[in-house]
Amino acid sequence: MALPGFFVLLWSTGFIVAKFGLPYAPPLTLLLLRFLGVLAILLPLVLLLRAPWPVGQLRQIAVAGILMQAGYLAGVWCAIKLGMPAGLCALIVGMQPVLTACAAPLIGEVVRPRQWLGLFFGLLGVALVVYAKINRVGLSVESVLLCIFALLSMTAGTLYQKRHCPQFDLRTGTLVQFAASIVVVWPFALYYEGLDLHFSHVEWTAHFIGALLWSVLVLSIGAIFLLFALIRRSDATKVTGLLYLTPPTTAVMAWLMFGEAFTMLGLAGMLVAVVGVVFVVKK
Repeated sequence: MALPGFFVLLWSTGFIVAKFGLPYAPPLTLLLLRFLGVLAILLPLVLLLRAPWPVGQLRQIAVAGILMQAGYLAGVWCAIKLGMPAGLCALIVGMQPVLTACAAPLIGEVVRPRQWLGLFFGLLGVALVVYAKINRVGLSVESVLLCIFALLSMTAGTLYQKRHCPQFDLRTGTLVQFAASIVVVWPFALYYEGLDLHFSHVEWTAHFIGALLWSVLVLSIGAIFLLFALIRRSDATKVTGLLYLTPPTTAVMAWLMFGEAFTMLGLAGMLVAVVGVVFVVKK
C-alpha cells in the first residue's frame, strides 16, 4: 500500500494548489501554463534519453490524455473559480469509483460483491466528510455541471486508457497527453479568458508561482506517473477506489494549512472511507 498511499497524498494536494493559484489567474490560463511547464521539462528529457515513441498508439494515448487532463482539470478548476465549494466538488468527483465499477464489464473486469460494498462505504464516507464542511455560498448550476463533466471525463479516460493503451512509455506517453491537452485547452482560454501571448491576466505572485511549480512537478508529473503505474498494475475499479481517500486527506491538509475546523462527523466519514477503500482494493 506504500505506492497507492503516496499517490493519494500527492493527488489530494490538487485542491490546496487550486486555493493558492486560482485567485491570481483564470482557470484555463493556469492549466495551460501547467501543461506548457510539463512539456518544457519532459521534451528535453525525452530527446536526451531517446525514449521510445508509442508508435501505433498516439491517437489512443492522446484521447485518454484529453479526458484525464484537459477534461477533468478544466471541469474542477472552472467550477471552483465559479464559487463551487472545494468539498462539494470533491464529493461529486469522488463518485468516480461508482461509475467505474458500473462500467467495468465494458473493459472485461468483474466487480465482486465485496467491492460493491466497499464502493458504498467509500461514497458514504466521502459524503459524511463533505457534509461536515459543505458551504453552499456561490453554488450555481454551471459549477455543478462542470463538476459532473469532470467526473464523467476522468471516469471515461481511466476506462479508455485501461482498455486501449494500458502499456506505453510513461515519458513519451505523458508528453503526448499534455501536448494534446494544450491543443484542446488553448482555444477555450483564448475565447473565454482573453488569453494573450504575454499572459497579461496572470498576477505573478509568490503564491501563484509556487502553486504553478507544484502543479507541474508534483501533480502533473509525479502524481500522474504514479496514476499510470497503478492503472498498469491494477484493475481500474481498484485504482479509482483509492480516490475515495482524496477528500478526507484534503480535509486534513486544509486543517493543517488553513485552520479549517474538523468535526466528529468528518472524522467518522474518514474512517468509513478508509474501510471502503480496503474493501475495494483488497485481493
